[in-house]
Amino acid sequence: MTAFRWRIGLVLALVLLFAHYAFANFFSKDTRSASPLLPDMAMRLGLDLQGGIHWVLGVKLEQAEQQELEFLRENLEAVAKDEDFQVASAQVDGTRLRVSAFGANADKVDAWATRTGSLQKSGVSGDEREFALTTAAVDGVRKRGMDQVLEVLRRRIEDPVKGVQDSVVTRQGDDRVLVQIPGGNVDRARAREMLRVTGFLEFKIVRDQAPSEELLRGRFPDGLPPDRVIATEHDKETNRVLMAYLVDAKPAVTGDKLKDARVDFDRQNRPIVAFTFDDEGGRIFGELTGANIGQQLAIVLDNQVYSAPRINSRIGNRGQIEGRFTPQEAADLAVVLRSGSLPIPVQIEEERTIGPALGADSIRRGIQVSAASLLAVLVFAVVYYRMSGAYATISITIGMVLIVGLMTMFGATLTMPGIAGLVLTVGMAIDANVMIFERIREELRRGKTPRAAIRAGFSRALPPILDGHITTMITAIVLFEYGTGPIKGFAVTLAIGLVATVFQAVVVNRLLFEVYPGNRPVATLSI
Repeated sequence: MTAFRWRIGLVLALVLLFAHYAFANFFSKDTRSASPLLPDMAMRLGLDLQGGIHWVLGVKLEQAEQQELEFLRENLEAVAKDEDFQVASAQVDGTRLRVSAFGANADKVDAWATRTGSLQKSGVSGDEREFALTTAAVDGVRKRGMDQVLEVLRRRIEDPVKGVQDSVVTRQGDDRVLVQIPGGNVDRARAREMLRVTGFLEFKIVRDQAPSEELLRGRFPDGLPPDRVIATEHDKETNRVLMAYLVDAKPAVTGDKLKDARVDFDRQNRPIVAFTFDDEGGRIFGELTGANIGQQLAIVLDNQVYSAPRINSRIGNRGQIEGRFTPQEAADLAVVLRSGSLPIPVQIEEERTIGPALGADSIRRGIQVSAASLLAVLVFAVVYYRMSGAYATISITIGMVLIVGLMTMFGATLTMPGIAGLVLTVGMAIDANVMIFERIREELRRGKTPRAAIRAGFSRALPPILDGHITTMITAIVLFEYGTGPIKGFAVTLAIGLVATVFQAVVVNRLLFEVYPGNRPVATLSI
């Protein structure tokens, strides 16, 4: 009797806990925040239920191949210097690397290409050789490029400080990325800019400057000095050039060495972006600033200068970016810098907006369908199985409360397919109860007493119940692992529903039968 009371108490405690979280969904966010009795959380809604923006981004993977060839070209120059042989010229032309070398030098170039394992000779014309990436190298470069793009976009969109919760960033096909940002009030222009911007940050010493690019070029009638380029600073509202700077072509430090970036404010309370380098970046940055005291340091993002402060002293691993920001612009820039630069440009190929009204209609219809299916199942159970059917209605209702409570507690996202998963769960829940009841009826027909029939019925029904639910759970895991956003939502709801179904059918039902008839010597059972 003591063990029975412990089990009853434990089940009641679990039901009350999950009901506490489940019923929080019926209150507004303000009410939940103001009430000390309600948890400050509710079930998250997916894009199809609360509206939002849907993008399909095309990834320019051809540029990944060009970047790989450019890396190999630089490697060839370094190897030629180390091994003391001459290369007349080496340049990337589309998806080909063209190398000119004379005599024995050409043989050494061929040997180098073989050692890389990534190049194959695609043509020879006199002293010029043409190389292309092998099929395996192209596949590897494209895969790495897509993986990097996905990782950077996920960090930007799902940034823990300024990102968007419940967003979806996933691969679609070989060279596209699907991005979904739920919410009826999403700032589309801001989100689009965060997707589009490459985010390549560079720090370069300023060698000269002028109010316009034309004036700056006019100072060099014979052309710009070697290894120098022009970067411009623009007005963010009018895009007018404010200043043109002559800077080193190769940056001294890049954003790859950044450890963190946060919004801060200067002494005039203007928003700035404060950044921190890692150990290696801090050492390089300290050497750069220490050797150029009195010079200007251009902070360049995607070939545009954000600011060019004067270096007054050696700077360690901390610095700041000033650029006439609004607080929102500073916050977005900090997100971009924290997430890193996109290795390959992306372009928006498809954009759709889903209004919150459609989501509200989906929620209403989903609730109606779920309620109707639940009511039909419960009525059937009571009519067909009588008192045992009433037990089934109680246990299935408890199971639904457990599902909603679990999804709320763990921050699961409810989608329209997720609502379908709830409806499917109701069907599986009554199926598990039917298995138990039919086994009990079989035992009663064999002449067993009600108490013996109940024990045997639950014992015989447990293996097929577990078998069906485990195989379905495997399906849910596969759907979650390989599916996109809505499919993941269905998989999560289904998986939680399976756990709740087994619990309500095997545990809750068994307790109800222990309450009545329990140990009473009844002659018949209402089933």
